[in-house]
Amino acid sequence: MKPTVFTGAGVAIVTPFTSDNKINYDKLAELLEFQIANKTDAIIICGTTGEGSTLDHDEHSEAIRFTVEVVNKRIPVIAGTGSNDTAYAIDLTKFACEAGADAMLLVTPYYNKATQKGLIQMYSGIADAASKPVILYNVPGRTGCNMLPKTVAEMAEHPNIVAIKEASGNISQIAEIAALVGDRMDISSGNDDQIVPVLSLGGKGVISVLSNILPAETSLMCKKFFNGDVAGARRMQLDYLELINTLFCEVNPIPVKAAMNEMGFCSNDIRLPLTEMEDGNRAKLVALMKKHGILA
Repeated sequence: MKPTVFTGAGVAIVTPFTSDNKINYDKLAELLEFQIANKTDAIIICGTTGEGSTLDHDEHSEAIRFTVEVVNKRIPVIAGTGSNDTAYAIDLTKFACEAGADAMLLVTPYYNKATQKGLIQMYSGIADAASKPVILYNVPGRTGCNMLPKTVAEMAEHPNIVAIKEASGNISQIAEIAALVGDRMDISSGNDDQIVPVLSLGGKGVISVLSNILPAETSLMCKKFFNGDVAGARRMQLDYLELINTLFCEVNPIPVKAAMNEMGFCSNDIRLPLTEMEDGNRAKLVALMKKHGILA
């Protein structure tokens, strides 16, 4: 049986920046402590929400090392080490393994895309080089590359490929993956609006944007489901649906960074080509955060 890296809600954590566009490590430490204090189930550093694609090599490496050090084994740390350059992904994965990350999150290659054969060869090569578990990350809406269920099932044979973050938004595709991989691979939702649907297909949790602002509640949604309170989990899923949709009304992580700024956790600084949230959308987000008691 392969190891389960985490169950429940892992936060795809934002990367706070200073006004001169450097990583703000003091604020990152505050965010990590906030998440741990509020019972989040795992930290995912340098993923899509963490603006990993605009971090240079030194920043990416140091953010992983710093997070591992601050978390200090209290909960799992999953490092985003994927790239459209396989050799670079292997090097960054090796670094993160040595730095003490518990698992690696590897996005499908973007821009150059890939054939399904290419995906298998790329992921197998990275997994061969990794000394820690590997989690696949399928998000075709951002990468233009969809990892098909039969491809996932083939990669489930690799002893070091233990899970997939499925963010295709296609619940039928996720069901097919679940049917094909059985207990050879864990499935986590990559979309906050599909947490309970994916859990109902045997999923182990979610890698969540919502958890940035509601870590305890997102974790509780999963716990309710696992404990048999399916109606309670469903109620939470639906209660938060408008807030979730508003967190994605502009490109992630624009809205969640605005939300974290409202909570005092980070500045509005976000790296181009992303820009700050539009005023009208921000006003709607703030109103919903007040409705749910996140802001006074």
